[in-house]
Amino acid sequence: MALAFSSSPAIHGSLSSSHEQSKVGSQFGSFQHLDRPHILSSSLNVSRRRSAAVKPLNAAEPKRNNSIVPSAATIVAPEVGDKVEEEDYEKLAKELENASPLEIMDKALAKFGNDIAIAFSGAEDVALIEYARLTGRPFRVFSLDTGRLNPETYKFFDTVERHYGIHIEYMFPDAVEVQALVRSKGLFSFYEDGHQECCRVRKVRPLRRALKGLRAWITGQRKDQSPGTRSEVPVVQVDPAFEGLDGGLGSLVKWNPVANVDGKDIWNFLRAMNVPVNLLHSQGYVSIGCEPCTRPVLPGQHEREGRWWWEDARAKECGLHKGNLKQDTLNGNGNGAVHANGSTTVADIFDTKNIVSLSRPGIENLLKLDDRREPWLVVLYAPWCQFCQAMEGSYVELAEKLAVSGVKVAKFRADGDQKTFAQKELQLGSFPTILFFPKNSTRPIKYPTENRDVDSLMAFVNALR
Repeated sequence: MALAFSSSPAIHGSLSSSHEQSKVGSQFGSFQHLDRPHILSSSLNVSRRRSAAVKPLNAAEPKRNNSIVPSAATIVAPEVGDKVEEEDYEKLAKELENASPLEIMDKALAKFGNDIAIAFSGAEDVALIEYARLTGRPFRVFSLDTGRLNPETYKFFDTVERHYGIHIEYMFPDAVEVQALVRSKGLFSFYEDGHQECCRVRKVRPLRRALKGLRAWITGQRKDQSPGTRSEVPVVQVDPAFEGLDGGLGSLVKWNPVANVDGKDIWNFLRAMNVPVNLLHSQGYVSIGCEPCTRPVLPGQHEREGRWWWEDARAKECGLHKGNLKQDTLNGNGNGAVHANGSTTVADIFDTKNIVSLSRPGIENLLKLDDRREPWLVVLYAPWCQFCQAMEGSYVELAEKLAVSGVKVAKFRADGDQKTFAQKELQLGSFPTILFFPKNSTRPIKYPTENRDVDSLMAFVNALR
């Protein structure tokens, strides 16, 4: 996620009048496509900022430095006014549970004024900026420029600034830290040892510096984005991972206005308001991050599967929202007894009469047979895996179609104590892995692609049976 801070000019009119204006302009229309030249470097982006067009926020308050951090190596806290009164945010979250994103956004901006900013990644969380505009209140936007974003994302930043008349406040990683990482481990070390170290240098530490200049921030987290790590995200909370302007635990508040909104409703809203969107969305990208770590999702895949696809599905977070990760996930507890979101039980999946549940001895016997009476299709899965959950519907439908075809359809839970065996004997790389056991071959054939729709899976089976 690119975190940049931006300031908006004050938007005149009350919240109710903004609603009236939105009714007039809320006709469905096509997205505004980007046609300005590509911005190929973050330095060009910064040099072209139109500072003269930015009006100061909260003009009646003491003058403040709108820059969160003047440079990547120096932390300078803005002047501090009166502290925000204490509030029970668990109680407030319950009160706002059924509130609209617009109401939640208005509450957040009214309460924190210039001490709050929207975290904008260059993806569909542009909806946050549109909601902020509709409140009629001044607002700030920030983004993290990791130095490895897609050209389309940089171009989108520029378009958003022009569309809303705002000034995004960008945060950059420390050049010395990036240099040390690249010189010692190369440009693509995350493919070998995980994305956490690179994200820590390029995203988490710049975010930490940014948030030290705020009392609250606004994110685009939704519960349906990641069943394993975001299913319990409240609309507002005391940030469990980062500190704010006053320092110490509980000094930063985190607002998630669209936590309870379905992804398709976000897109309906963007279309209705004719909001510009990142061109990458039209190329199959849903969740957008750094270029080397993001790819389009395929049919049957969950939107988060386009991020860090080479890693375990339990912890698809870069560290910006690491408070979502429970201790068992952080410790790498993969025994399947504890769900990634912290619950103590996990409901099984692929549970239908057309799918055989194989035990360890069962799949070992299947491996030993060199003359099977019928072919078998087996999915290696973990019930906590959001990507296994995402393909459940297509796999169950496939099992129904194959019920009278002479092909046995099965599942084998391959996490926990069975994971080492599955990696060594069953070609398990990541969950889910799909294997086809032909009638006259001892070695199973691994499904080679990540297209998990029914037609693709059926084509695989038909080609081999």
